[in-house]
Amino acid sequence: MTGTNDNRPDFRQMIEDSKRHDFNMVLVYKFDRFSRNKYEATKHKKTLKDNGVRVVSVTEYMPDSPEAIILESVLEGYAEYYSAELSQKVKRGMNETRLKGNFTGGFIMYGYKVVNHKLVIDEEQAEVVRFIYEQYAQGIFVKDIIKSLTERGIYNRGKKFANNTVYNILRNEKYSGVYRFNGEVFTNIYPQIVPIDIYKIVRQKCELNKYGKRSVEVVYLLRNKIKCGYCGSTINAECGTAKNGQKVRYYKCLGRKHKNGCTKSQVRKEILEKYVLDNVIEQMSKPKTVEKVAEYLLQVQENRINQNSALANLIKEKRQTENAINNIMDVIEQGRQSLTIVKRMRELESKLTDIEKRLAIEKSKTAFRLTKEQIIEYYKTALEKEPLLLINQFIKEIQLYDDKMIIIYNTPNPINLDESQVFSFYDKNVKMPYTTQSKKHYGLKDFRLVMRLQ
Repeated sequence: MTGTNDNRPDFRQMIEDSKRHDFNMVLVYKFDRFSRNKYEATKHKKTLKDNGVRVVSVTEYMPDSPEAIILESVLEGYAEYYSAELSQKVKRGMNETRLKGNFTGGFIMYGYKVVNHKLVIDEEQAEVVRFIYEQYAQGIFVKDIIKSLTERGIYNRGKKFANNTVYNILRNEKYSGVYRFNGEVFTNIYPQIVPIDIYKIVRQKCELNKYGKRSVEVVYLLRNKIKCGYCGSTINAECGTAKNGQKVRYYKCLGRKHKNGCTKSQVRKEILEKYVLDNVIEQMSKPKTVEKVAEYLLQVQENRINQNSALANLIKEKRQTENAINNIMDVIEQGRQSLTIVKRMRELESKLTDIEKRLAIEKSKTAFRLTKEQIIEYYKTALEKEPLLLINQFIKEIQLYDDKMIIIYNTPNPINLDESQVFSFYDKNVKMPYTTQSKKHYGLKDFRLVMRLQ
């Protein structure tokens, strides 16, 4: 245990035992073995001296004279200095190691291996990590992910994956290529295994499930997807018991539960989930509907590319920087050169390099465009998935009223649309049992399935 403090059980026991006067000497190899903190050393030596005990160093002779006081103080101060300097060197060395992108030692995370002091991706394990993230992002429970891995013969150190192991993998930011230490961010140590968009989705889901918001017994397909159309509060999953003892599951407005004045009726789980699934599948199975959606999205995509203000601003900024560099070059060619001009020239060249990098990134965004066939395929593929996966891939949000609902759909990347752009493609008059609070049934009249693209 470190000698820089007295938080050592046996050391404290020795100080306590000295009160019994069972011994009159403490032998140490060197004084720095007693303590490397001169203040604590002085305090504890005083306690021992009061109890009739001397501290004697085997290798450092102390004469029985006043000079021993100065010599012992020098040795104690040097021991503390040595410890502090060593700590500083170790920390500086570790930081240099991190700056170089080298592995600093310790536990090697699943998905990585060390080659020439650097962490590299273990492709076989990395595929497992990506599978875990992709499955969880689609709404698959951890226990089902583990079951799937076990069925495929994939184990961790010869054993079945444990729940905590999978959760630790899902919560570890290093898989996105980011490592944080003492407030600093390093992106050159852990190679990225999980795409950043998948990591963000998983991180958000982990935060939502942090405080036990998920039932392990029953799957609520629309959990975290519904908001009250009247007060804007989240509509949560609830469970109650009927008079006959049967459990009743439903969705209820959190605002009404907290008595904020909202009068939104609660909705039976089975009825609402079936209604949403049936209508989504019915409408998105119609070729005309999907065709119309694809054409609309293509138009929006084209408008976004043509109105790319970020790209236009970067082109303008590059032109201005190039003009500034040319002006300075004219001054230099005239023989008017100074340290200030040279410094300014270097700043502009560095700025131009940065602009060109950002320009290349922005151009790459517009270079990739989804085709009509790809958009149609996106929605067709979603319809073939299991109910939970279908909901997670298709639906971003549902705004629920007593007589209608607005379904906000996810769109295929890289199309990313504003909430203000609304596309309505279906109107239908429907009546159905709606509430469990009384025998009265609420009809969904003039139901509009609205596609608000984001």
